[in-house]
Amino acid sequence: MNDIQIQRAQASDLEKVIQLTLDAFGKVSFESNIESEFGLINGRSWKIRKADHIREDFGDPDGFVLLAKIAEQTIGFVSIRLQRESKIGVIANLAVAATVRNDGVGRTLIKAAIDLMKSESMELARIETLEQNKIGQSLYPKLGFREIAKQIYYCQDLRDDKVT
Repeated sequence: MNDIQIQRAQASDLEKVIQLTLDAFGKVSFESNIESEFGLINGRSWKIRKADHIREDFGDPDGFVLLAKIAEQTIGFVSIRLQRESKIGVIANLAVAATVRNDGVGRTLIKAAIDLMKSESMELARIETLEQNKIGQSLYPKLGFREIAKQIYYCQDLRDDKVT
């Protein structure tokens, strides 16, 4: 897909980016895993919590959200958070519309994120994914990322009187 255009998101793009995120992360999100295991937390679905993460990306003064577009249609995005003191750029979220997955959009967005990080004098780019996200586990090493650690997430339901 050579006709992909990358541009910086505006505040008016927030709802579109949230929708892309919710469409993409249903099966590969820590938040959706919590809901599958424990149900709604405080009456709020995983979608609300994940949307809040995107709002935080848009509001980060040291962050950027880049959009991938074809003919003015948003088909993906990547959010970047810069840790200026440590010179580490973090790819916080990445999502691609289902209709164009496996067409190189994610690869293009990650490369744009890396270029932006370099232009902002970052020395390291970081990205993470869940074990169940096979696409990320395949793509990230192909783009030069190396696995350096595994993390296990635990949750305990505090609504249950059986807590020890």
